[in-house]
Amino acid sequence: MLSIKKVSKHFGSITAVKDVSFRIKKGAIVGLVGPNGAGKSTLLNVVSGVYSPSSGSIVFDGRDITNLSPNKVCKLGIAKTFQLVHSFPELSAFQNVLVGALFGNSGKISFVEARDKVEKNLEFVGYPLDKKNYPVKNLNVVELKRVQLARALATDPKLLLLDEVTTGLNPEESNDAISLIQKIREFGITILMVEHIRC
Repeated sequence: MLSIKKVSKHFGSITAVKDVSFRIKKGAIVGLVGPNGAGKSTLLNVVSGVYSPSSGSIVFDGRDITNLSPNKVCKLGIAKTFQLVHSFPELSAFQNVLVGALFGNSGKISFVEARDKVEKNLEFVGYPLDKKNYPVKNLNVVELKRVQLARALATDPKLLLLDEVTTGLNPEESNDAISLIQKIREFGITILMVEHIRC
């Protein structure tokens, strides 16, 4: 499903990623593990189109996506969560996920269908629906991560990139997150996840 070949990313004289190559089969859960500064998040940003690679190629589902913009990559079926939770802080949890449902995939969807998709995804990730109209600036870390994941899933991804999804969670919350990732894979979504290890 995903083929990364000799991908490098430089920021001026700093090399963040150097000659990375690997493949991911459809339906897999693949973990990319390493210490801070190893280039894990940068690599996910290159795959998702946030950064263009300095060299190398990325092929997704048989199509070269090496220099595509993030919105085009998303519409092809790659969704990403961020290490630092990104959101629209003044919007509600429901509205944040609605953005993904309406604008994150190539298919046309009605507003009614999008609203239904938002409800289902918020419920699926375990977000408390009685807080769906709360501004996300008022949410805790666990709730923010669930909203971000629901928004990514609302784009109907084939491949989900998860950047340190368990960071900031206690052991019980981390176990819940791992169980949720396994459930996501059961829906046929391939997963590439980044996690941090201390050296």
